[in-house]
Amino acid sequence: MIKTDILIIGAGPTGLFTVFEAGLLKLRCHLIDALPIPGGQCSEIYPKKPIYDIPGFPEVLAGKLTDNLLEQGKQFEPGFTLGERAETIDKQEDGTFIVTTNRGTKHQAPVVAIAGGLGSFEPRKPLIEKITFYEDKGVEYFIKDPEVYRNKKVVISGGGDSALDWAIFLADVASEVTLVHRRNEFRGALDSVDTVQKLKILGKINLVTPAEVIKLHGEDKVEAVSVLKDGKEERIETDHFIPLFGLSPKLGPIGNWGLDIEKNAIKVDTFDYQTNIPGVFAIGDVNTYPGKLKLILCGFHEATLMCQSAFKIINPGKKHVMKYTTVSGIDGFDGSRKEAPKVVVKSII
Repeated sequence: MIKTDILIIGAGPTGLFTVFEAGLLKLRCHLIDALPIPGGQCSEIYPKKPIYDIPGFPEVLAGKLTDNLLEQGKQFEPGFTLGERAETIDKQEDGTFIVTTNRGTKHQAPVVAIAGGLGSFEPRKPLIEKITFYEDKGVEYFIKDPEVYRNKKVVISGGGDSALDWAIFLADVASEVTLVHRRNEFRGALDSVDTVQKLKILGKINLVTPAEVIKLHGEDKVEAVSVLKDGKEERIETDHFIPLFGLSPKLGPIGNWGLDIEKNAIKVDTFDYQTNIPGVFAIGDVNTYPGKLKLILCGFHEATLMCQSAFKIINPGKKHVMKYTTVSGIDGFDGSRKEAPKVVVKSII
């Protein structure tokens, strides 16, 4: 059983910033996310896309924003359960909640903060016969450990940043990398497209366009794929097929938790973004209320106010006096201390 003060469902920007705000109140956090890495959409869908409306950052790459949020919160030592989806929630007699994932991992906390963005992200699967049979038998929709592909043959399908970035990365890991895309044009960052082109010339990536994977072959695991190009079918031997066609947001099992749902979003009280279940909050894009704006900066604001109410639930009767970090400094759970330089008082004669 993983126990914490605030259990956060979703490790996107709003969830990650909650770690920092909770830490200022001496509250510990643990995060659950169905994706294998923190950052939500910022990490999985558009890590190299610039964001222009984060206060203090005229421009910041989505992936860099994730890195900064992780760095900001690491002094408060958050825990992570990644690659698992929050499945059920059960209220205990002592008022706490137990949240169990699809893999059976149990978490207990007095406060649950749902920060799942647009919901749990499920991979968009290509319409290929028997693809579900080959899942975890050579078909992967996420790359969790690149070493799995060491000295193996890999076929990647897709035309966005994820497909480009992983093709580039695995070019130095796998024995053979083939990138298949149904168009000649890619939707990723220009520097990534240029890098793939260079690796193609060097013979480190086999680029097959315009084409698509239409069949999978193998007795017990993937042994080859069939690619359709110019009306002709070609068989490519491979150990792994990785279709990277983006993610589809779904509210998922959270929709069965007894929450007040409106148009696939969770209704909340705008005082502190608490749901109709006391002790369960919803912050970020997953919630809805009059005037709601689905912006990262709004999620940060909601997380801040939510933590104030979470403190009162976890510490009933205890008063918290808010102090600016410029005055109080920050004491990390790891023993670190951050504070502004002391003011030097000097008389002028």
